[in-house]
Amino acid sequence: MTTLIFPAGMPRAIAYMGDCVKQRKAIVGASSLVNDPCRDQYEEWEFLPYVNDKEFGYALSALLQRCAVTEVFTANPVVWDVLKGLLPKLAPTVSLLGESPAAEMLAGYRSSKQVADRLWENRDFLGLPASSKARMGRPAFNALVRHADVIPGMCDHQKMLVLSEIFRDTPAGDIVEIGSWWGKSAFILAYLARQYDVGNLLCVDPWSDAHLVQDDKLVDQLSAEVSAEEAHQVFLANLMPYSDGNINFLRLPSVEGAAEYRKHRTVQTDGFGTTAYKGSIAVLHIDGNHEHSAVAADTHAWADLVIDGGWIVFDDYKWPYGDGPKLAADGYLASGARSISSAFFSGGALFVRVGA
Repeated sequence: MTTLIFPAGMPRAIAYMGDCVKQRKAIVGASSLVNDPCRDQYEEWEFLPYVNDKEFGYALSALLQRCAVTEVFTANPVVWDVLKGLLPKLAPTVSLLGESPAAEMLAGYRSSKQVADRLWENRDFLGLPASSKARMGRPAFNALVRHADVIPGMCDHQKMLVLSEIFRDTPAGDIVEIGSWWGKSAFILAYLARQYDVGNLLCVDPWSDAHLVQDDKLVDQLSAEVSAEEAHQVFLANLMPYSDGNINFLRLPSVEGAAEYRKHRTVQTDGFGTTAYKGSIAVLHIDGNHEHSAVAADTHAWADLVIDGGWIVFDDYKWPYGDGPKLAADGYLASGARSISSAFFSGGALFVRVGA
């Protein structure tokens, strides 16, 4: 089998070519550019006129025969549509691979829209107290789900829905996240904080390979295969487009970060510039190292800074790889250090509202 990739220089075409090479499939690249810069990436290369050229059909038919092509891949929606009508006439035995690239381009949006619609319809069943703040509009909620879906990470949709509701009834203050990694939940927190005018987001994460060790064989095995430095670069790439002075980070372990936060009211980094903080926390999201001692240390270092009416979110309260977050959260609840107005489990996290 021989696959024709046309136009061969598109990013999606290059990625597909790489897959074919791994599978040792015979491929031919083709382009309508006389000096296509991607030509050197293909062992076999052909020129084809643009699909609106009157000679295109003849040239395509000759190429298919000359190279014994059995299937065609294109990432261009216009070319795909032309080939869909043309191939059955020119070469009935040659297959056009996949669905329309236009549908493929919209697949992620459509999938996120379905999720957003389902969540939107079920938001009133959470049982949370009524808020004086109006909910964000449906388009804004759709945007939240879509953009969060693009960022890799483990924050599920149910948790996203609950976060979107508690931010409606959260007093003004800083949002602090312990453990941000690639930035998925950080984006969600920053987006909601801006929607409901709560405050600025501070992400505290050492992005250090040494701090990934959690004494669980499966988790540590995965951690050994990823790069904390790369994760930090991914975080920057994911969050910078959404920052307007409202997001910043401390590349420190949690306890050291808490000490720094207590001393200073501004954070300055090359990536995000200077961000001002109040020094009091409206939402504390704890999602760092999941060992019991680490979660307990995070809680001890930060929880007293959460203002009355604010929230502490213990992520992975029910975690299949250990009970560190649950033990630390239960210990906090039992300590009586603060009055608790509500506590509930949803979306994998324990949501705790402190004070009046």
